[in-house]
This record gives sequence, structure tokens and C-alpha cells, in this order.
Amino acid sequence: MDHPYFPLLILFTLAGAVVLGLLFVAQKVGPKSPNPVKAEPFESGNPPRGDARIRFSVRFYLVAMLFLIFDLEVVFLYPWAILFRQLGLFGLIEMGIFLGILLIGFVYVWKKGALEWD
Repeated sequence: MDHPYFPLLILFTLAGAVVLGLLFVAQKVGPKSPNPVKAEPFESGNPPRGDARIRFSVRFYLVAMLFLIFDLEVVFLYPWAILFRQLGLFGLIEMGIFLGILLIGFVYVWKKGALEWD
């Protein structure tokens, strides 16, 4: 075949076959000794205490989302660092604007108290 994606199709086919083969082998060879003790919930070697479905504060999710947003924004620094010499002064100014906007967002979130755990 002369199609440019043919090797990729072969790779995905082989990967799928390996996954299915390993699942089949694990099902046939794996240990099968169901027991009520094994079916109980396990928390780091300690018996579980209280309800597992406790409500978390919205701040926990807010901090997690802010971390992801700022973490993803920092990823944009890598291509800029690689092409720094080619971009010249224009690239430096553009990255300064980008980091300024990011800093303004960070200060805004900080002043609003979104990073506090109280």
C-alpha cells in the first residue's frame, strides 16, 4: 500500500491486538478466589471510617482548575523558548504581553482569595 497512513493503521492494529491479548490472558490465567474480605473497601491498610461520599469544598475544585489553567499556559513558553532567537524583539514583546496578561489573571485570582484554603 502506498497510503501515507498505512504504517499508522498497522501500529494501531497491533496495539489493539496486544491489549486484547493481554486482557484475554489476564482473564484466563489470573487468580479467581472471591472472598468477602477482598470485596471490602480498602484505605491504605486501615478500615474505612465514615462515608466515602463526603462533600468537598468548591474551593478544592477551583484551585485544581486554576492550577490546570496556569499549568497549560506555561506550556506555551516552550515553543517560544525554542524559537527565541528567530523571533527576535517582536517575539520578546509578544511573550512579555502574554506573561503580563497571565500575571494580571494570577493577581486577580489571588486578590479574590481563590487560592486560600480556609
